[in-house]
Amino acid sequence: MNQDIRVPRVLLIDQHGEKQGVMPTSAAIEAAEEAGLDLVEIVPNADPPVCKILDYGKFKFQEQKKKNEARKKQKVVELKEIKLRPNIDDHDYDVKARSMHRFFEEGDKVKITLRFRGRELAHPELGMKLLQKVKADFEPIAKVEYEPRMEGRQMIMILAPR
Repeated sequence: MNQDIRVPRVLLIDQHGEKQGVMPTSAAIEAAEEAGLDLVEIVPNADPPVCKILDYGKFKFQEQKKKNEARKKQKVVELKEIKLRPNIDDHDYDVKARSMHRFFEEGDKVKITLRFRGRELAHPELGMKLLQKVKADFEPIAKVEYEPRMEGRQMIMILAPR
């Protein structure tokens, strides 16, 4: 900006957006001072660098506004967790399934953790059967991102909305 521009020649664009051509940096700074504005380096790695005459404070404000607008529009995908047991009852399963439906509608991923206790660990096929049921029930609205896998005393599967 202004005196910080160290190159001998720049391509100048005036405050109206019209190209003024290649000129010495000192002449470009004088033109900016005449207009009562700042000379800002827009494309520093071009040959010659592109500089524009503009109000630097207003420029920074507009850039900040654009960043904030972009941040508002983006959706942060969260990972929600549902904990199940291998011998879960039908009604309990339905309650958990309703929660999962709500999470998928909000656009979140769901991590299903199936915890085994004591002797339940002797029958991991029951857990696999339950996770296959979950997978089948949510086939239309969710895709499997992480297939069911044993990790210690628990089996984990991650579903993401379609």
